[in-house]
Amino acid sequence: MPHVRRFDHIGITVANLDVVTDFFVGLGLSVEGRAFVEGEFLDTVCGIPDSRTEIVMLTSPDGARLELARFVRPDPVPGSPGAMANELGLRNVAFEVDDLRAAVDWAAGEGYGLVGGIGEYEGAWRMAYVRGPEGIIVSLAERIG
Repeated sequence: MPHVRRFDHIGITVANLDVVTDFFVGLGLSVEGRAFVEGEFLDTVCGIPDSRTEIVMLTSPDGARLELARFVRPDPVPGSPGAMANELGLRNVAFEVDDLRAAVDWAAGEGYGLVGGIGEYEGAWRMAYVRGPEGIIVSLAERIG
């Protein structure tokens, strides 16, 4: 019997919630809600006593959700913002876009560059990795075939 009923969301812990939220809103996601979470529930689930987080839930145009969380308590622990695609852990957050060049140019205008270059896969997809705020790799793909 399968255990998963449906995909719900991906969560990313960040240090600057406003900057990361603005980045994803600029890409085209919408803010679904923003709230603080603390208490027994959070302490139990994340295994960190006396924790407090502020979360922003974002929604893509097709309904996929991305949760951004900033720990108020305890202080955040640095990750690897310069991680490459072969480092174990969360590899990237991926979105299909209508115009890859426009999305990459927008990101560059915001100060976020390409990890590598723009590649094309079998005449069907054009894709690039953008290193967004806090080192988050965002995969942007345009269907071309």
